[in-house]
Amino acid sequence: MALSYKARKRLSLLVLVVGLPAYVVVAVTVVNWLDRPALWLEFLIYLGLGLLWILPLRPVFLGVGQPDPDAPTPQAEDKRQ
Repeated sequence: MALSYKARKRLSLLVLVVGLPAYVVVAVTVVNWLDRPALWLEFLIYLGLGLLWILPLRPVFLGVGQPDPDAPTPQAEDKRQ
């Protein structure tokens, strides 16, 4: 089932406001369990975790910054009047 534009927009906002900060806390906790690895390794871990969160959520964010494809165009509104 495909999400509507409004649903994707709301879900993406929820993910950015609630989910991403929670994911950052989890990522920092995971790195702290490793007893402070070497700087280059820590960088690679954060880089990997920073890219990992977007993989399952990519479909939610695709097209959210574009105009609503289901919204009526201004030309269609002018023809109705």
